[in-house]
Amino acid sequence: MTINALMLSASKEGNTPYLSHALHFIQPLTTTAKRWLFIPFAGVSLSYDDYLQRVTQGLASLDIEICSIHQFDDPHQALARADGIMVGGGNTFHLLHELYRHDLVEAIKQAVVAGKPYIGWSAGSNITGQSIRTTNDMPIIEPPSFDALNILPFQLNPHYTNYVQAGHNGETRAQRLKEFTCVAPQTAVVGIQEGSALWRRGDTLTLLGAKDAYLFKGEQQEVPLPAGSDLSYLL
Repeated sequence: MTINALMLSASKEGNTPYLSHALHFIQPLTTTAKRWLFIPFAGVSLSYDDYLQRVTQGLASLDIEICSIHQFDDPHQALARADGIMVGGGNTFHLLHELYRHDLVEAIKQAVVAGKPYIGWSAGSNITGQSIRTTNDMPIIEPPSFDALNILPFQLNPHYTNYVQAGHNGETRAQRLKEFTCVAPQTAVVGIQEGSALWRRGDTLTLLGAKDAYLFKGEQQEVPLPAGSDLSYLL
């Protein structure tokens, strides 16, 4: 078995319906995996039941069954029974905190390495990197560690944009990621724009969608990675 993991930048692109822009990215992972376990722990201001309903409605056109991990007394048993894993967006710190609290970080990683398909978006994508140190989120809660799933051997930055609003004097996203590369110059960061995704299949990594991604590593700052690129060299 090989890793089959899809990391979406976001749940929406522009004003499109929830997850609709990503259906053609998601569908190939669902051809044989029919029972999916959704992990809603990044949802903080949204109830887990409402979050599950939103995801179920967004993916209603796919021939799959989706249950949420919060519906089970034994999350490890739920994980073992599922054909695939979905992790939604929201607050990355809360997501990772809850994964550690339920002792799921290593369990999810081992399941994915063993070949169980994984789909994440936003925070659910951010945790697939080495750590969550390049998340965009506010640290509303402190997880035991920033170390994440390490499905990707680098850092991920979803929702990447370097847009600067007129009159705003805070740091740009590129400046924030440069700060990371100053303290960790040997670690790569890939920023993926909304509407795009990374798809890892074994030792192959592909940038999906029509938008460029951006690489930050050491002296390399905001280097464009063309849409459709083979990024396997980052693995």
